[in-house]
Amino acid sequence: MLIPTPSDVYAREVVMARVAHLIRRKQREIERITRILRACFEPTQVQAPEPGEIQQIILIGPYARRSWFEDQQTIHFSDYEFWIVVNHPLFADERCWQSAQAIIERELGNRCAVGLEIYSEADVRIAEAERDTFILDRIEAGITLYSASRDAPLNMHERRERS
Repeated sequence: MLIPTPSDVYAREVVMARVAHLIRRKQREIERITRILRACFEPTQVQAPEPGEIQQIILIGPYARRSWFEDQQTIHFSDYEFWIVVNHPLFADERCWQSAQAIIERELGNRCAVGLEIYSEADVRIAEAERDTFILDRIEAGITLYSASRDAPLNMHERRERS
């Protein structure tokens, strides 16, 4: 019998620690969005030559730059901007992300706007080869919330939760 170690189980605190500069409510929202993206990614919506996998989820923009704002009186606030890197260009198809986007919209509603940009590993390699500063600077300045090579997978409960 294999006894799971703490690193075998997704820990919400890991993502929240990566955005510790934010207020607790923002940390929880970012962690929840990250978990939804991971749990609700649907690679089976497209036919690809390999299984779909999220390689990275990166927070970019004002929340990563520590320049976010929220004005309760005028209801103006910074958007969350997530860049997701997948292992194959076909998994950038919006059909793979519709379920995640619907759940995020339902849960967060008008509290915040969430922007998703999906890139493949090939897109990132091309950006590096072409020295595309738009992409590379944002990845460099962003906060990696999830990395397949570093972070634990979601446990069965997290994958089943999906909503």
